[in-house]
Amino acid sequence: MDRSSMARWMIIAGSAVAIGIVGCSSTGKKEGAGTTATGSEFKEDNSASSASSQASKILQPVYFDFDSYAIRADAKPTLMADGKAIKDNTSWGLVTIEGNTDERGSEEYNLALGERRANSVRRYLQDLGVPASRLAVVSFGESKPRAMGHDESAWRYNRRVEFSVAQ
Repeated sequence: MDRSSMARWMIIAGSAVAIGIVGCSSTGKKEGAGTTATGSEFKEDNSASSASSQASKILQPVYFDFDSYAIRADAKPTLMADGKAIKDNTSWGLVTIEGNTDERGSEEYNLALGERRANSVRRYLQDLGVPASRLAVVSFGESKPRAMGHDESAWRYNRRVEFSVAQ
């Protein structure tokens, strides 16, 4: 075996070992850990380290059905808790409601749907007594997926509204 063949085999073997290590590593999370208190099947990972990380841990996202901006029944308790948290934490700055969609549909359509979802949540929070002056709306459409994939198991996590808080 000449040197170039041996070098190629060493590169291939090293790559295989690296892929095996990365592919077999564990995150240390137990199954079922991180589910919301409402019993939602959606798992939360709020490991943000920004100045608004405390708010990020308190304010939970809400999820939507396909091609819909209607508040689901299972999202109402979450939004009531989010609304109470926003009202109770007057030191928080502006709370931005971020609308997101899955990848299906055109970019323009998804930006509009994300905005309708965010506005729907804003109206719901205002009905709960959150001052409009504390809320802003932005749509990311499909540009900030939470889960990668091209099937319903990923899309259901991407059809959501999340919150960010300026401190």
